[in-house]
Amino acid sequence: MKLEEFETSVRQDAQPPAGLSAPLQALWHERRGEWHAAHKLVRDIETPNENWIHAYLHRVAGDEDKAAYWYARASKVRPHLPFESEWRQIVAALLPAA
Repeated sequence: MKLEEFETSVRQDAQPPAGLSAPLQALWHERRGEWHAAHKLVRDIETPNENWIHAYLHRVAGDEDKAAYWYARASKVRPHLPFESEWRQIVAALLPAA
């Protein structure tokens, strides 16, 4: 799946595409405004990708302290990008190479 297909799914589909990893499902839900569903998918898994998404989610929610904690856990520096840009960056990094 390409980034553009993922974005189309967010806009048009009622559910995430089958076979998406939990991190990508979380990003799919977040983009649809379903923050709690997204957070539930990553809150109990501590891998670098889930930590990165967890950080992003708290940044979106305006909780800078929690965001900073999770960016550190993900070994990432908090970006100074619009949310949309970071979201696209994370999705592109996590989508399997075609």
